[in-house]
Amino acid sequence: MGVNKDSNGFTFGFAIAMVVVVGVVLAITAMGLKPFQQENVQQEKMQNILAAINVNVSRNEAKTQFYDFIVERVALNYQGEVIEEKDGDIITLDDGQEAFESDPFNVDVKKEYRGLPAEDRSYPMYICEKDDERFYVIPLVGKGLWGPIWGFVSLYGDGETIYGANFDHKSETPGLGAEISLPSFEEKFEERSIFDKSGEFASVRVVKAGKAGDDPHKVDGITGGTITSVGVDEMLKRTLQIYIPYFENNKKS
Repeated sequence: MGVNKDSNGFTFGFAIAMVVVVGVVLAITAMGLKPFQQENVQQEKMQNILAAINVNVSRNEAKTQFYDFIVERVALNYQGEVIEEKDGDIITLDDGQEAFESDPFNVDVKKEYRGLPAEDRSYPMYICEKDDERFYVIPLVGKGLWGPIWGFVSLYGDGETIYGANFDHKSETPGLGAEISLPSFEEKFEERSIFDKSGEFASVRVVKAGKAGDDPHKVDGITGGTITSVGVDEMLKRTLQIYIPYFENNKKS
């Protein structure tokens, strides 16, 4: 007996078969593309870390340049204590999940920020050498007006003064909060001190546009982007204070 192609059963069966076939094809395609996606994510991260020490390269150049400047990758706990140190090539998933997770470079700070309490997170840091000077690059993540914001800030070897900053966002308003990713905003953080005159941690405050003046601990926020500016202010203070014990211990040693 022939198949009745006009029946409901045939229609539903055909639809189900197509869903399964398309699902399998998409899964296979996704698996095939995953290594390329991971490589792109890795290169973009390297590019942004380098931008924080004012080394501006294309994504394709980032991998080579990264190893020219980044000499060590460190992860700290909530008390600012070193829990992992790595140098040399970045560990990939090909080396196994446990090895992959042991590399500070592979800490997903955005994921940990969303899913873990502060005391359970890992806090990566990149130790860099450029022009015979040492710098520390610290990743940041926080909340803007419409979604997550993130970035990297670099400190001079003294652990007290900002050398460079690189910020980005997911969905802040163009022409307003989105301007945190522009050099005109990022450059304001250069040479700002995160300690006050008495040696206490002060962070760098993002204040209302036009109010920073010559204060070495303040930068002007974005006109019309108040909530995004507050988000940058908050993520700087919350994150940088975790690293202070590390720098203080380095000075003692």
